[in-house]
Amino acid sequence: MKPLWDSDVPPEPYHITPAGWLRVLVRGSAMVLVVFGGLIVLLLMRLIERPLWGDHRPVTPFITQFVCRATFVILGMQHKTTGQQMSQKGAIVANHSTWLDIFALNARKRIYFVAKSEVASWQGIGWLARATGTVFIRRHARDAKLQKTVFETRLRVGHRLLFFPEGTSTDGTCILPFKSTLFAAFFTKELVDILWIQPVTVVYTAPKGQPGRFYGWWGEMDFGSHFLKLLAVRRQGRVEILYHTPLKISDFENRKLLAKACENSVRSGAVRG
Repeated sequence: MKPLWDSDVPPEPYHITPAGWLRVLVRGSAMVLVVFGGLIVLLLMRLIERPLWGDHRPVTPFITQFVCRATFVILGMQHKTTGQQMSQKGAIVANHSTWLDIFALNARKRIYFVAKSEVASWQGIGWLARATGTVFIRRHARDAKLQKTVFETRLRVGHRLLFFPEGTSTDGTCILPFKSTLFAAFFTKELVDILWIQPVTVVYTAPKGQPGRFYGWWGEMDFGSHFLKLLAVRRQGRVEILYHTPLKISDFENRKLLAKACENSVRSGAVRG
């Protein structure tokens, strides 16, 4: 049987021209100023926010949204949303193509990401993730109970958690089968009747003349070279966020059926996109 996607296929080479390096300098400087300037403001605000509201974050998510929106302005990349964001309590699930998903999804919605524990140690991204309230998990069966407890705690204080059920990023040309493990936390007796999940599709359109998987970040690709490529390209493409109809947890018998329903919704958006 032919695999859905071959993660060992290397990306197309991208040559940065002298004009491209100038764009790297200008855009890169602006991004560093906005991202790390925003991080400093956020950390200072948390000094006030934490003792007053604990796990509740009534102010700092707006700082994160501003930084993410500004990033797309700096890149010159169009950011579009389609559909209604859910108003109910619960979580978000989406397909995962690149580190840029974090900015694309945060730009329009107050969310908290669920990421693998390794992300916490990544330079730059790890700092940002910790500061913005990311939940770090280890994908081991023995940690399932602990992860469930963490999820329940965050959901109870009104946080909307966002996770990527594919378990890895792709080149953006396909959607991998959703893993159902993380869905188990939503079937707790106290939560199952009040929580919803909204499937979201993230669709990238490559810059004119570039391969369709231009924005994808997968396999052994390093962050540095991928970041430079995005800064250097003359004209950017676009990203569209498609919000699908929220699904009520109690309408599903188990996590596997819920995971499959979410996967089908996300796939429908990828086809339409």
